[in-house]
Order: sequence, then structure tokens, then C-alpha cells
Amino acid sequence: MSVDSVLIEKALELKPQDKIVLIEALVTSLDKPDPEISKIWVQEAEARLKAYREGKMKGIPGEAIFGEVIG
Repeated sequence: MSVDSVLIEKALELKPQDKIVLIEALVTSLDKPDPEISKIWVQEAEARLKAYREGKMKGIPGEAIFGEVIG
């Protein structure tokens, strides 16, 4: 039995709530955000919000994006 199959067997024996914790930890370990990219996106979002508030940019209705009325 390989280490992989032993780990999988042990994971499958976990309680559902423990499986969720394990899954979240594994996904988080694969998807670590780059702090520099996050900083750039925050700056972009703030610039867009400022432009919108100053009337330099128009918003797009949600139904135009999602194809249905959201409410």
C-alpha cells in the first residue's frame, strides 16, 4: 500500500466536519494569493470606485452581467 492510498483511506474515515477542515487546508495550500497581486487589485478597485463616485465611470446593471434581475 502506497502512502497516497493510506492517506486517502484515513481521510475517508474522517467525520464530515473534519473532512471539510482538511479540504479547506489543502485548497488553501494550493491557492496562496500573491500579496503583490492582491495589493494591485485593491488599488484598482479603489480607483474604479473613486471614478464611479466622481461620475467619471458608469456602472453596469447586474442583470446586464448576470442575465437576470437580482433582488
